[in-house]
This record gives sequence, C-alpha cells and structure tokens, in this order.
Amino acid sequence: MHPKIYIKDFIQIIIMEGSMEIRRKYPVGIQTFSRIIREGYIYVDKTDLVWELAHYATFVFLSRPRRFGKSLLTSTLNSYFSGDRELFEGLKIIGLEQEWKQYPVLHLDLSGAKHMPAEQVQNELGRLLKPYEAVYGRDEAETTPGMRLSGLIERAYTQKGLQVVVIIDEYDAPLLDVLHEGNRLKEMREVMQEFYQRLKMLEPKIRFCFITGITKFSQLSIFSTINNLMNVTMDPKFGSICGITEQELVTTLKEDIRVLAEAYEMTWEDMHQKLKLRYDGYRFTKIKEEVYNPFSLMKAFHQQDVANYWFESGTPTFLIRQLQHYRTDIMSLERLEVPASGFDQPTEAMQDALPLLYQSGYLTIKGYDRDTETYTLSIPNQEVRIGYVSGLLPIYSGLKDYEVQVGFAAKFWLALKRGDIEQAMREMQAYLAGVPYVEGFKQKLKDAATAEGFYEYTMYLIFSMLNVYARTQVKCAGGRVDMVVWMPDAIYVFELKVDSTADAALAQIDSKGYAIPYQSDGRRVVKVGVKMNAETRTVENWVIEE
Repeated sequence: MHPKIYIKDFIQIIIMEGSMEIRRKYPVGIQTFSRIIREGYIYVDKTDLVWELAHYATFVFLSRPRRFGKSLLTSTLNSYFSGDRELFEGLKIIGLEQEWKQYPVLHLDLSGAKHMPAEQVQNELGRLLKPYEAVYGRDEAETTPGMRLSGLIERAYTQKGLQVVVIIDEYDAPLLDVLHEGNRLKEMREVMQEFYQRLKMLEPKIRFCFITGITKFSQLSIFSTINNLMNVTMDPKFGSICGITEQELVTTLKEDIRVLAEAYEMTWEDMHQKLKLRYDGYRFTKIKEEVYNPFSLMKAFHQQDVANYWFESGTPTFLIRQLQHYRTDIMSLERLEVPASGFDQPTEAMQDALPLLYQSGYLTIKGYDRDTETYTLSIPNQEVRIGYVSGLLPIYSGLKDYEVQVGFAAKFWLALKRGDIEQAMREMQAYLAGVPYVEGFKQKLKDAATAEGFYEYTMYLIFSMLNVYARTQVKCAGGRVDMVVWMPDAIYVFELKVDSTADAALAQIDSKGYAIPYQSDGRRVVKVGVKMNAETRTVENWVIEE
C-alpha cells in the first residue's frame, strides 16, 4: 500500500518507491480543492491570497475569463471556511489563520444554468439549494429561490451559532445567452434579482459572500442593492489569485518544463520561451504582473504537448453573437488604447463588444499610462490569437480552419520560413481564388467602401491562423500601412491596391516612409506592393523590394 502523498510546495517532482517512478499528477479538469490535496495533484499555493480575500470585505466580486481557476478558488474558500485545517498543512495560510472556525457554507455553482429559459433556471436554483435544505430544513412557505436562500441563511445562522458563508460561482451563466433578447433578458434578470436581493438584508448574518463570473451586470441586485460590494477584479492585491505567475512557473514548475523540453528535444530555455509565447500574457491590473492560463499550462504538462487547449470546446457562441451584433472589426483588436470606462463597464450597458472581449479573456491589459489614465489592450498570447481566429474564420471567410491549415498552410508557411516571398505570394494567389464572399465580408466591404477591406481581412485571418504576427492599418509618420507581418528573420511591409498597380503600391511604401520604422530592427525589411483583382477576388500580381 502506497503512503499518502500531499504535493504542496512541489519542490520534489518525481517520487521514487523502490524502483518505481511516480509522475506528477496534473489537475486537468479537477476543480475541487480537497480532491487535489488528498489525491496528490499539483496545487500551486495561492492560500495567502485566499486568506487576504477572505478578510478583505463582507461582499466580494471577482471576474476572470473561463478556465482560469475561478471554480478552484471558490472550492478553496469553501474548504477554508468549513475549517478543514488538515487540507492546508504545509501551505502559506497555516501561518496566517489561527482560529479555523467551521462556518456554515452555502456553495452554489450556476454553470449548469446555461441555455435555459427563466422557469428552468428557477428549477435549477431550487435543485442547488435542496442539499442544504436537507441539512438545515425548509419552510414550505418559501416558494421562490430567493425566499429559500434567505430561509437557509436564517436557519444555518441559528443552528450553528455562526455567521454564514455564501459562495456563488458563475453567477452570470444564465444571462450570457440572452444579452440582446429583450423579453428573455428581462425575465432572466427578474429571476436572478429575486434570488440575490435578500443578501444585503441578511448582512449581519453573513460572514463572507463571494461571487464570481465572467461578466459584470450592473442592473442585477448584486450590483445595485448591495452597495457595499467590493469588486476586486482589477485590484492589484489579487491580480495573480487566478493564473500562474512567471515566478511560480520557473520555481515550483521548473522541473515540469525540463521534462517537457526533453520530450520536444529542446533546451529548458527554449521550452520556457515557447510556453511563455503560447500561454502567458494575461494581466488584470494597472500593475505589471502577467499570468499564464493555468488550464492550458497544466494540460500541456499533462499531455506533454504544447497545443491550443483553451478553445477545445470552441469559441463561445455568446461571444460570436456579440461580435456579429456589434459588427466588430477584429483587425482593430491588435492594439487598443482606452480608458477603464471603455472596457470595465456593465455588460448590458455595452455599446460595442470591447468589454465582453476583455472580460472573456480575448483581450487583456498590456500597459497603463498614469498620466493619461489610459490602458493598452491587446490579444494575450498565441493560443488566444489562433483560437479566436479559428472561431471567426468560418464567419468572415466561409472556410473552416482546417481548410486553411491543410495544403495551403504548409506550403505558405514553409515559403515564408525560408524567406521565399515570391513562392508565398503564389500560394496566396492560388488560395484566395477559392475564398468566397460571405455575409461578414459583404458587410465589411460596405463599411469600407472598398474591396481592399476584403483582402485585408482575409490576409489578416490567414496570417493569424498560421500563428504569424500581423497587424493591419499600422500608424506611422507618413500615414497608415495596410499590413505589417513579423517573421523571425524578416519584417514584411504590405500595401494593397485594387484600383491601381503593384508598382504604385510599392511607390507608396517608399514615398510615405512606411518601412522606415523597422529598419533599425536588425531583421530584413521586405516591401511588397500587391495588386488585387476585384473580379477574380485574388492576387493579380506583386512587386517585391528589399
């Protein structure tokens, strides 16, 4: 019989029992703190921040993207407030907590209430409350979910003689699919408002109320009637409470990088950089502290494969609908400079998709200017770039991502990699000839009043799908260049023309000085003038100059 193994500080990576080697266990898909600890899964110690959070305020709200550890955080809080001290042995919180009281905890996960009409959501809320009513009882006069929640808090407080802890995970799950469906949103809001509105009245009997979600709905009572709710989403103190920091990666997970590097036959340093480019880059506060996506990072270690895991279930349908609803120009998302009010705002008050893109993790903070109080937002990393393009490609081009990846992608990528832009353009020419006009592009063309918009979108999506960093409409002293593409050994400056010639496009690059900002980079700077044919909908010819 093997001895019980708790892996907490994770300095030791491989445990030897006789001649048997036991590999580390990665908690992929496991969100229960007690199970992770008892069964010896990796747990990167965040319990000092958990303790800080538990003593920060009575009512606390935290927003983070999906698959970012919110459910594990709520489970950790559940174990802490339940007084399960033995689970925390060896963790940072042991030096902070002295009392370990066993509070009554009501832990409700609303993720199962997605894609339901209002009446079914009421039933789901009742189902979540039922196990606690088996413990604390129920008054038959409590006929609504809100009344039942209120009654539970009252009875738990009376029976245990301690204040109650209420933890609500994914509170916004029932609302995301009905954002722009007038009557359905109104009905759903009324159901949720009735459920939450009594929390403030019961404040004297509540020790801690923690609410998590992806988005922020201001007109629900949790934001309008709980006027002392502390939103810690952008609080620097809790910026890394979800996610893996660089320091945590290179210390507690150092050997995991080594093992993965050996599988790839590369150095530790190269694998570290590969993981950083793929999974790092999320930032939630003014303070510069970026974190890795914990789900993707752990799955890469578990699978011994650096792949795109965040989008395994596909781009969320609610996000696709919002991008279509607001006719979002996805090429503008490479770099945005906005005040906090531009993205940290109530979901139902949105005038564009920016708040939802940020709250969902498709954009993140990349910089903050204290003088102007503006934030720079951009796509976090390679995984997000590839994933969202994969989800958007069928909408904007009518093609599936595998249609880009199979055949064309390999040839195009290899040509670019060896610096053969001539061959790459021939592959692009042949490929674009088969791209159909679809509704998303028709609208884009109407907005842009030029067919050049169609080709910008197509080329941008293709480059992004291939994980090649490309930006469109890049500002410079002489104006805006249509597209700049960064490769490891070269920077390509593209100018596209529909109603003129490739020579004229190249001449514009020179006359406007589009290539000048990149000449000090150290890489080759390649200027490409391209003539597009609106009739054949492909590349007609091109001129290249270094």
